[in-house]
Amino acid sequence: MGLISTVSLFLPIALIIALRLSTYRSFPYLLGYYVFVFAYNLFTEGYFNPGTGVIYYWGLTNNLLDAPLMLSFLTYFSTSISFTRKMRIVALTLLAFDTIVVIWGGFNVSILTIVLAPGLVAVLTFCLIFFVRQTKITIVHQKATGKAMIVSSLLFAYGCYSIIYLIFYVFKTNDIANTFLIYFFVTTFSSLLMCAGIILEKKRIRKLVELKVVRKELSSLYNEPKTTIPFQKAHIDKGRAN
Repeated sequence: MGLISTVSLFLPIALIIALRLSTYRSFPYLLGYYVFVFAYNLFTEGYFNPGTGVIYYWGLTNNLLDAPLMLSFLTYFSTSISFTRKMRIVALTLLAFDTIVVIWGGFNVSILTIVLAPGLVAVLTFCLIFFVRQTKITIVHQKATGKAMIVSSLLFAYGCYSIIYLIFYVFKTNDIANTFLIYFFVTTFSSLLMCAGIILEKKRIRKLVELKVVRKELSSLYNEPKTTIPFQKAHIDKGRAN
């Protein structure tokens, strides 16, 4: 399952780059999120070993940046500038909170119990809001299926991650093997659902771009300045008058 989840984490990275979404709106944040998680999986599963220290601090950084990166990507689903601004404020607040906790408690594993909770709550809340909205749009209007699938994959992932957080950090279970097995399964399923959503969303984006091009061409066509009488016709009419 570790190998399968690692491969599944690479697929969204490959798709985002191949479909040229790496610079589109907030998709760079999603790309950054998957790069961090994919690399950490490579390290912890032993496929690449940069050293114990690098793995340790990479894992800490990955956990600290998880929520801010995901909140930044979720602005893609925002319906207004003011709501996007509020989401960015939440992301910056989480970064500031994480920084304060690191300064206070040190850059170590013991701080994760504190810093992960507000991030999970924030991401899960916004995922739920956008899931309800996108599901309604998909069912009622039969469109934006890709968006609905993307936010569904994130809602499923972070809902399960919240449960894993409670099991691992709050209740401090000793059954680490089964906890990681659940994590690998959740990661695999959500990544595959994310891939399907990205493919469908790219098709929708392509149609929107084509529609904008058509509208621009029609606008330039109908907005061209028109003379009252073309020069050639005026010259002919003048010759007839003579």
